[in-house]
Amino acid sequence: MNLLQLFQGIGSLFEAEPMVAVGRVVLIFLGIVLVWLGFKRTLEPLIMIPMGFGMAAINAGLLVAEFQNILGLSNIMIAPLAETDGTLEVPMKLLDVMQIDFLQPIYTLTFSNGLIACLVFMGIGVISDISPVLKYPFTSMLIALFAELGTILTFPIAIAMGFSPGAAASVATIGTADGPMVLFTSLILDKSLFVPITIVAYLYLSICYGFYPLLVKAMVPKELRAKTIELRKQDSAVISQKAKIIFDIIACTVLCLLFPVAAPLFLSFFLGNAIREAAMPNYKELLEKVFLYAATFFLGLLLGILCDANTLLGDPQVLKLLILGFIALGLAAVGGIIGGYVVYGINRKNYNPAIGVAGVSCIPTTAKIAQHAAHEANKRVIILQYAMGASVCGVITSAILTGLYVTIILPMV
Repeated sequence: MNLLQLFQGIGSLFEAEPMVAVGRVVLIFLGIVLVWLGFKRTLEPLIMIPMGFGMAAINAGLLVAEFQNILGLSNIMIAPLAETDGTLEVPMKLLDVMQIDFLQPIYTLTFSNGLIACLVFMGIGVISDISPVLKYPFTSMLIALFAELGTILTFPIAIAMGFSPGAAASVATIGTADGPMVLFTSLILDKSLFVPITIVAYLYLSICYGFYPLLVKAMVPKELRAKTIELRKQDSAVISQKAKIIFDIIACTVLCLLFPVAAPLFLSFFLGNAIREAAMPNYKELLEKVFLYAATFFLGLLLGILCDANTLLGDPQVLKLLILGFIALGLAAVGGIIGGYVVYGINRKNYNPAIGVAGVSCIPTTAKIAQHAAHEANKRVIILQYAMGASVCGVITSAILTGLYVTIILPMV
């Protein structure tokens, strides 16, 4: 696989006609400009910021894919000119089901297409402060990369246990500790295991909240968990809203360009964070108090509804999924803590290795676990800002790894 196949957004620029490629680049920059003008209040931010993000993301996030048996440029966000074959058989069957099964509309229109995952990511974006990422980019990203150990090593283990590449990649993403990411990946790579994989992922996410503190205590001695971090120059730095907005739109565009299959997740997270930083209280309240809570509620309810005996016990691979899910989440935490020790060595022991568990991208829970573990050892230790930086980077690295898995494995499915 060459680089243009791996980084599909860039590769698609070479597949398009020259005028279209130039037009895409122009529209990407225009989207960035609209976001900036909206932030500066030169133009109406309520329209320009979402519009600018959407314009930049969709023109960056095109990929070469087979759609309706035609190989060409496509995207996985919207098909404004989509056509049907003129028959009403399938739509009428779906309409009948949606009229009878009371949760079917929510499942069909939000759950089975990944929309609910994107709504959760918008909510996560709006509650996430990216200041620690900009203050400590190297250490935060390094820990997050180590925390992907579970996502990386679980894949070959799943292959050895007889799973297909698509199913193996889907179950490996349980190691991200990011439920929407698992949902999104399994929808694309292996719909047949979508329901059991998603259920196992969310069951283990609840369990890991109790398991991770024990793992931190086992791997990090009390004297290291109690370690305070001596203040450095960047600790007192104030990250401006301007810098955060620039980071959001540039990071969103670049990541959509590199990994267009994960563009909906990148767009959702960074747009949510931009709304937080652009001081738009009505949108912030909408995403945080309506979208995030509504999506989380229906996500939990639907996962419970899907836990019927026929669905779970009828598939002999469910037991394997339970084993692999535990392995993935365990290795992710171990990898993150190892990353904490690596940063501890790089910083000449001026670091708390317990921060490593925060690299697992269950934001903000893993960051709170790190802080709580340190606080138990020393009441005066405050490491939450460092842990939040690792946790936010964990969201980004998880989406990147998801994009890589889907890009590489999708042609095999």
